[in-house]
Amino acid sequence: MGLDQVTSLFIEYGQLALAYFSRPEIFVQLGLIALLYLPALFLSWRVEPLLEERARAIKGMPELLRLIVVFLRRLRWLFFVVLLAIAYVVTTSLAWPQSNYLIYSAMLMAAAWLLISVVSHVIRSRAIGKLFAVIAWLYVAAAILGITDEIAALLDGAGFTLGSFRFSVLGLLQAVIFLGALLWVSLRAGDFLDQRIQQVEELTPSLRVLTGKVLRIFLLVVAALVAMSGLGIDLTAFTVLSGAVGVGIGFGLQKVVSNFISGIIILLDQSIKPGDTISLGDTFGWIRELRARFVSVVTRDGREFLIPNEDFITREVINWSFSDKFVRLDVAFGVSYDSNPHDVVRLAIEAASAVGRVDGRYRPPVCWLTAFGDSSLDFLLRFWISDPQAGLTNIKGQVLLALWDAFKANGINIPYPHRELIMKTPVVFSRE
Repeated sequence: MGLDQVTSLFIEYGQLALAYFSRPEIFVQLGLIALLYLPALFLSWRVEPLLEERARAIKGMPELLRLIVVFLRRLRWLFFVVLLAIAYVVTTSLAWPQSNYLIYSAMLMAAAWLLISVVSHVIRSRAIGKLFAVIAWLYVAAAILGITDEIAALLDGAGFTLGSFRFSVLGLLQAVIFLGALLWVSLRAGDFLDQRIQQVEELTPSLRVLTGKVLRIFLLVVAALVAMSGLGIDLTAFTVLSGAVGVGIGFGLQKVVSNFISGIIILLDQSIKPGDTISLGDTFGWIRELRARFVSVVTRDGREFLIPNEDFITREVINWSFSDKFVRLDVAFGVSYDSNPHDVVRLAIEAASAVGRVDGRYRPPVCWLTAFGDSSLDFLLRFWISDPQAGLTNIKGQVLLALWDAFKANGINIPYPHRELIMKTPVVFSRE
């Protein structure tokens, strides 16, 4: 369809519309429709706050409450539909005006907009939801007015042919709507299945994450294939193209693919999992989430590091809670030679056991005399904790403070180095 044909079509429909709206009964119906919107708006202003206040008393069902509130915010359209229905019944019984089809069409289109606008809020993305509402309502309005075939022919005419495949605006819209609907359904189904999988206690955390990711990817691939097949696209044509594109993608996305494969390996061998406390280089923290490309690690100071999966395969990783949640820490200290080492050992064990996070029951602290130092008796205190994600430096500080208090209370001194200088040659001080 050329530009001249489109122009002539617009002129033809414009003349028909002008002739239609110039009729007196049409003016009467338009005025009645506009007049009925005002009481509908007034009723919604009075009724909506009362019903919304009662609706917000619903507890425990946030999704249902959200839909109810969305519906209440559009009460004016409900009242408008009801008033139009009453007007349609009255005008039909009075047989005036002679044709009240415009009132009937306005009632159907208002009802369709009410339903579509409420349903569109199920879509979490507001931009996609608004786009869906507009496209769906335009289609319904065209169907009510009986001009779907003409609009379809106009959109299908705006396009071009490439080989055996024809590209048109109509085909593009159908592809976008069909593919978008299938992808949305697959994503929602993936989220639903992932939530159910996370509740299966028989599976390990890593296996839950892996199963959820595999299901999501599988559903997305199936949705894309079904969409292309439904649109009449020959999938065999992609075999040669996919090989060439795959080589280019392999070089361009080498790191991305490496991180993705590394993420699958991590999930399979369960070397790390959400909740583990790890050290990687200078980063110490607990694993918050395993993603397809990276691992989210939260440190004690609240910073969140997104570390590529490949680093967990190629670099040395310390998993503080890989096979056992218990972690042993060492604290070295020294006391003066005037102290009784047996008392020092006893006091150190008692002080460490009194600290809340130290395990004094299953793995009690031990203390050993390790060396006779230059100016002190050197000891090593070893104790176990079961929550390394709560921090290591802070628990060491608490144990050292406990040792300080215990030694002060029992007269045990912590020495500092003494140096004695012996002058073999007398020093002569000059008076000058």
